[in-house]
Amino acid sequence: MATATPLKLRIEWMDCGACAAKIENAMKRLPGVSDIHVNFGLQSLSLSVDEDHTSRRAIEAKIRALGYAPVDPSEQVMSSGHRDDDRDTAEGAWSSPKGRLVIGTGALLLLAFAVSYVEPAWSNWAFIAATLVGLIPIGRRALAGALSGTPFSIEMLMSIAAVGAVAIGEAGEAAVVVFLFAVGELLEGVAAGRARAGIKALIDLVPRTARRHTGSDIETVPVGDLVVGDAVIVRPGDRVPSDGTVIGGVSEVNEAPVTGESVPVGKEPGSVVYAGSINANGELRVEITRTAADNTIARIIHMVEEAQGSKAPTARFIDRFSRWYTPAAMVVSALVVLVPPLVYGVDWFTWVYRGLAVLLIACPCALVISTPAAIASGLASGARRGLLIKGGAALETLGKVRTVAFDKTGTLTIGHPQVTDVVVIVGMKADILAKSAAVERGSSHPLGAAIVAEAERRGLDIPKAFGGGIATPGKAVTARLKAGFVSVGSPRYAAEQGAVPENVRKQIEALESQGKTVVVVSEGKQHIGLIALRDEPRPDAADGLAKLRTLGIRPIMLTGDNARTAAAIGGALKLEIRAELLPDAKLNAISVYKSEGPIAMVGDGINDAPALAASSVGIAMGGGTDVALETADAALLKNRVTGVAELIALSRATLANIWQNITLALGLKSVFLVTTLFGATPLWMAILADTGATVLVTANALRLLRFEFKACAGP
Repeated sequence: MATATPLKLRIEWMDCGACAAKIENAMKRLPGVSDIHVNFGLQSLSLSVDEDHTSRRAIEAKIRALGYAPVDPSEQVMSSGHRDDDRDTAEGAWSSPKGRLVIGTGALLLLAFAVSYVEPAWSNWAFIAATLVGLIPIGRRALAGALSGTPFSIEMLMSIAAVGAVAIGEAGEAAVVVFLFAVGELLEGVAAGRARAGIKALIDLVPRTARRHTGSDIETVPVGDLVVGDAVIVRPGDRVPSDGTVIGGVSEVNEAPVTGESVPVGKEPGSVVYAGSINANGELRVEITRTAADNTIARIIHMVEEAQGSKAPTARFIDRFSRWYTPAAMVVSALVVLVPPLVYGVDWFTWVYRGLAVLLIACPCALVISTPAAIASGLASGARRGLLIKGGAALETLGKVRTVAFDKTGTLTIGHPQVTDVVVIVGMKADILAKSAAVERGSSHPLGAAIVAEAERRGLDIPKAFGGGIATPGKAVTARLKAGFVSVGSPRYAAEQGAVPENVRKQIEALESQGKTVVVVSEGKQHIGLIALRDEPRPDAADGLAKLRTLGIRPIMLTGDNARTAAAIGGALKLEIRAELLPDAKLNAISVYKSEGPIAMVGDGINDAPALAASSVGIAMGGGTDVALETADAALLKNRVTGVAELIALSRATLANIWQNITLALGLKSVFLVTTLFGATPLWMAILADTGATVLVTANALRLLRFEFKACAGP
């Protein structure tokens, strides 16, 4: 007795949920095929097959008939080199079947327009040729889909619309519709490819090699060869090769790629470090606690892939509607032609004429364009305002959102620390800041850079440091100025150098309770001042949150930062918070909120990628990482928190416009259907019913280009 064997294929050109459904339906109709799982985000198909009933070759042939290319992932890796990366770019897309179809139909459409001006008598034939060239591959896919369990796919609807337009002498309209459909399919493929490229950027965070320490020797080995218990050396500037625990050395590590923490975190023996984080200054010896396949970055990649695979995109409205509209229209037309002559014995000519009029009125051209026209106008209106939305599904989902979750660092806040307070212990405020800037000048540490920037912003005369600053990793920087040695260090370092007065210690505690990082400025053994720094809220953060509340949206903050800092920012913005969340915990929180209703996630970092993918709709800040931008469904290119409310208001306006278009299209057709049955509608008026509806729908959709964000106004 034969047993089912697993089969996994990469499906090239599968770029949307409709594509995945079509392939899944086709596989279900094959005998001996089970456990079918299709993931269009990863372009993957996995299933179990009993080859006594269906061969692998038959499966691949069925997929090719639907217009896709099945490839064995292992063979592809060995033979194709970087080919997949090229195909996932806009340039590579032009060499794809979809790209060639756009080029061909576009060229013929331009030629047909040229012919119509030069030789009008031939224009109809030119447009028919342009239509047929584009329609042949679309029609072939529609037929294959119908034979495989998806009879009324969007390809079928497009084929019927184009043939109907040609039949009534509107070949020019048919050619344009086919060309625009091809363009839409191509752009969808490019967007999907860019999302896949985002996962590759995650992989690139982890170094390819590591410096493994064995006894007295240090050897360079592939990261994949590291096992739990190995010791590695991480030099300043190096990325940590895998998750581990510090067993030697003191340094600061930039964990922003993983936790979103804007300030480097001090590390000493016993501290945990994450794969992909960057060592800042001191050399560290790290014991590996997770292998490359199980480290933090690998788990983030897995979560992004799983979230993309499980997120069902909004089904295309026209595709759903066509399941019954198109066949129903054909049945009604046939009944109009056949029933009166056969039942009542009236003349055939009158009722054939009226049946043809019904068929023309029922032509789905206006319906085909009703949703895409509104969505295209909404997308264009958003783009003009710096609101990038990756497709109609995301635009539609935004209008249904009831909760918006924000990351903190770089999303609600500026993303880097700023000086908030200069406290004088001895001397003058300007002198304290100027001396601190002299010590920190040339430092790459975010706190030091913030101090220098603040001194320069105030126009202070920064004294010269002799010989440059000397860093004590994780503690202080000391430099010799004309007045003597000056140190800028942590409160712990200051306490080690000399007693900190009780009143100063209370000031430090008060500033730290506000979520601020405090450094102590010392001249020799004397503490002369305190400088407090914090990653402050964006100037428009409070306004953006207020606008969301006026729309009935509940804003919350999910952050990997410490609870004290999160509480300070949340308090300032009057925002519900959840803090100290690593990527998996943030993903779990999104799942809980999502169970209560549609939720949007707004973030900017790699650590936000899983939550962006798992939410109902992900929104990336324009200044964020490439991975966040590629994983998200929308992006705020102007980097404004107020843009979130604008996105939601635009989406709601677009949804309203879509229903207006559908009402116009169906309402006008319904009126003419009644007049046709009573003999009051000639064929030319029947054509006008369809073209008139198309014009009205298009004009209504174009109103979105002048959309004003009045709904976003604050109280």
